[in-house]
Amino acid sequence: MITHVTAAVADFEHHRPRMFGIAYRMLGSAAEAEDIVQDAYLRWDGADRSAIENPGAWLAKVTTNLCLNTLTSARARRESYVGPWLPEPVLTGDGALGPLETAEQRDSVSVALLLLLEQLTPVERAVYVLREAFAYSHREISGLLDLTEANCRQIYRRAAGRVEAGRADTQAKRFSADPERWQGLVESFLTAARSGDLTQLEGVLAADVRYVSDGGGVVSAARRPILGRDAVARFALGAMAKYVAGVPVSVAEVNGTPALLFGEVAVLLVEFENGLVSGISTVVNPEKLEFLRRQLSHS
Repeated sequence: MITHVTAAVADFEHHRPRMFGIAYRMLGSAAEAEDIVQDAYLRWDGADRSAIENPGAWLAKVTTNLCLNTLTSARARRESYVGPWLPEPVLTGDGALGPLETAEQRDSVSVALLLLLEQLTPVERAVYVLREAFAYSHREISGLLDLTEANCRQIYRRAAGRVEAGRADTQAKRFSADPERWQGLVESFLTAARSGDLTQLEGVLAADVRYVSDGGGVVSAARRPILGRDAVARFALGAMAKYVAGVPVSVAEVNGTPALLFGEVAVLLVEFENGLVSGISTVVNPEKLEFLRRQLSHS
């Protein structure tokens, strides 16, 4: 009995990283992804495992369907969310969301893409994530979602088209710069932002730069996106002086790209285009930083 139970747990743990990766990409929330994985374990523990031919496929199906159920209530909560909603930041340098060795893999966990996925229906999001991030075939996806293979292909084409259209509308480019160059750009931005010099900071910002801050109504944050070089520069300098002055800052890989960590109180992700800052996303809602804080405590 002990051997049987141990083997079942080991089998589940082997598949846990992929399950968490699917759930996080589906929901944009590490906390909800952990809940999904725990719920999947309870179902695995109570299942007749002798009848399960492919544990990986069974667990992926359970995980995906739990996410589909969760998305409905999650979207209702986000409609009443105070201020802009951003995905929960996750440290990815340790492989928490799976291997990110290619531009496509990094793109699959980027904040820009996760926000675009919010525009898809739950089923579109499931098909897109399974296909793009985990390279499941349409036949495999049809088995996971109980859809026909032809229907999965149609849903994927529609979802991919909507994502690409969203990229064009929001100028959300696929990850292109190599991480070392990206880190250099992030550090240049930090130097300018901490200088207190408005002109120096404006010099690293694109004319149409966009700043989004997620405080969730828990802590002080801009309730609407801030647009334009002058407005963003002035806001950023004020926020740096008021909220994180003296707070230790470091660079870490978050959601596939180098980001700035201000202690455990703020995560700032920076997007670049042609060497200039084109977008800034800041998460300061402490509830959304809990998973990252636990990651830091184990590093």
